[in-house]
Amino acid sequence: MLSSDIGSCRLCPRLVEWREKVALEKRAAYKQHQYWGAGVPGFGDPSAKVLVVGLAPAAHGANRTGRVFTGDRSGDFLFGSLFRTGFANQPLAESLDDGLCLDNAYVTAAVRCAPPGNKPTPLERDRCQPFILRELWLLPQVEVVVALGKFGYQVICNLMNIKPLPQFGHGVTVPIPESKLGGKDFAGGHIVSSYHPSQQNTFTGRLTEQMLDDVFIAARELAGLPLN
Repeated sequence: MLSSDIGSCRLCPRLVEWREKVALEKRAAYKQHQYWGAGVPGFGDPSAKVLVVGLAPAAHGANRTGRVFTGDRSGDFLFGSLFRTGFANQPLAESLDDGLCLDNAYVTAAVRCAPPGNKPTPLERDRCQPFILRELWLLPQVEVVVALGKFGYQVICNLMNIKPLPQFGHGVTVPIPESKLGGKDFAGGHIVSSYHPSQQNTFTGRLTEQMLDDVFIAARELAGLPLN
């Protein structure tokens, strides 16, 4: 039901227009591909203790494949790290039927439609927030949220009503108090922040493989998961 609601959502006209335009025009390398061209749900282990929150689907990545962080270089960088740190059974995410499985991790995004220039507006961000809330209701064992980038970090801190907002930084860990999220109990836990695995960060060395691995190792420790 949640995945269907995300896929059919048309609350943000600018995002709907862009995601569908990209899906029709396509990139030359993917001319033979059938683009998803709709809102992209999260995916992963329903018993996950770690929730990973990114920014939004890439125009020719998840907007094409229908699975968040799948089919682009940011996803390759992310799932390579999840594989090395024991959260994924393989290092690449190429398509919905590529055999990727996550263990104790669930991956989602703050905004569910590919935004022009990769920049959602505050209103578009806020319209998507209920989807993350509903995912948390369906993931009762989550103890750690890994926020990829400042945008996702701010969304999660706002959702958890963490005030004042702690300054974002790579590797910053923020406690989440026990609270009620939309009327349902949340037992608390931690947010661990990371620079986003965008090409702008990974190609320049601002985010290295080891830096991202260290974030997920910290997430495992905070969630009480054994290290590989």
